[in-house]
Amino acid sequence: MQRTYIKDLIGKVGEEVKICGWVDVRRDHGKLIFVDLRDMTGKVQAVALPNHKEAVAVASTIRSEWVVDVLGKVNPRPEKLVNLNEENGKIEMEIISITVLNEAVTPVMDISGDGKEIDEEVRLKNRYLDLRRPRMQKNIRNRHKVMMLTRNILDKEGFCEIETPNLTIATAEGSKNFIVPSRLETGKFYALPQAPQQYKQLLMTSGFEKYFQFARCFRDEDTRGDRQPEFTQMDLEMSFATEQDVMKVNEKALIEIIQTIYPHKKIQEIPFPIIPYKEAMEKYGSDKPDIRTDKNDPNLLAFAWIVDFPMFEKGDDGKWTFTHNPFSGTKLESYSDLMNKTNIENIVAAQYDITLNGSEVGGGSIRNHKPEALRKVLEIMGFSEEKIEKEYGHMLKAFTTGTPPHGGIAWGLDRLIMILENEPNIREVIAFAKTGEGKDLMMNAPSEVSAEQLRELHLKIDRPAPKKK
Repeated sequence: MQRTYIKDLIGKVGEEVKICGWVDVRRDHGKLIFVDLRDMTGKVQAVALPNHKEAVAVASTIRSEWVVDVLGKVNPRPEKLVNLNEENGKIEMEIISITVLNEAVTPVMDISGDGKEIDEEVRLKNRYLDLRRPRMQKNIRNRHKVMMLTRNILDKEGFCEIETPNLTIATAEGSKNFIVPSRLETGKFYALPQAPQQYKQLLMTSGFEKYFQFARCFRDEDTRGDRQPEFTQMDLEMSFATEQDVMKVNEKALIEIIQTIYPHKKIQEIPFPIIPYKEAMEKYGSDKPDIRTDKNDPNLLAFAWIVDFPMFEKGDDGKWTFTHNPFSGTKLESYSDLMNKTNIENIVAAQYDITLNGSEVGGGSIRNHKPEALRKVLEIMGFSEEKIEKEYGHMLKAFTTGTPPHGGIAWGLDRLIMILENEPNIREVIAFAKTGEGKDLMMNAPSEVSAEQLRELHLKIDRPAPKKK
């Protein structure tokens, strides 16, 4: 018999069906045994009656989290047992037979609740169990819905989804790179991308005009609770676009996502307010202000655009560095200062960030599309001619072949979903998250590699001397 999903049982009253899933709870009531069953679509109460002796015998042995195949008849519940607070509270399954597909040991933690009272290390070490809890199922499935809806929205807007490489070169994106040794090219290394920035700009050179992807990004950053060493961003780029064009398509997508998937939430202001960087700092003391009128309302969403960022700032070494990335263009009024390398502290970037309830959820800019402009940025940062050619020569060359003006943005997907789901950190919306220290407790990564692997890669580990006590 073909499997029926639990969500479809309400339309099968009076029929015999087969369902497959997990035992949620078993309850013995004398001659009756009640079993709550769940699959990926929902839960249903089943009952083993005395007239099905073999079913009763098996039902008496099963335990929570056992995997079973159940043949049964869908019946209306007795009127006095109807529970309108349950998704299938008007029906139950009369068990005809049960087949145990796999047994399960007693779980190391309770997975029926939201799990927030359980030590996070225990949850992450046993993530395959933690993901079974209803809250985590909801978070991950809503993440999927956001991604699918975004794909549909951007497809209708003419965007093309293109994957860019994960093995590339180290770039100046503001964080440290994860480095991958090459076995075939001794002494040479790939870098995992901090963002697909260069590739997406080169796609504009290639004539695709509208690109997007859900990009995996990797940053070897210092530990912090709201960061992960690998994360996902929704990344897009548009040719022949102004700031307003990029902001408009993003605003449209975010509004549709909220209205479709989170209709119980309210967007405070549409269109989203636009706040200059200087005003945000003076008024709120932050470039990602929380402008909610009621910060105690969990369903209030206050988006805002922050614009007109300074292009450069002084680093700890006293040298000029970029505030966002070196590929951002400048506002028209700052272009001559960039080209003349004058008034550097007052050069304004064509940068725009989108904030939500006090967090930055996306950042983008209109880019430098002329080689001479990008070169000036790199010169201001003190890069030598040799370094410019080695690390950015391919970009400069590409820009000489007819690159249109372009701009784009990237959402931090994990952070966006975290806020929409009212979760305290991004680990609650990532299926296999790492700790705040960047460790995978389930797989025990990072881990050492064998001496044989190191020899094959021609690598030696130079361990630091132990600290003196």
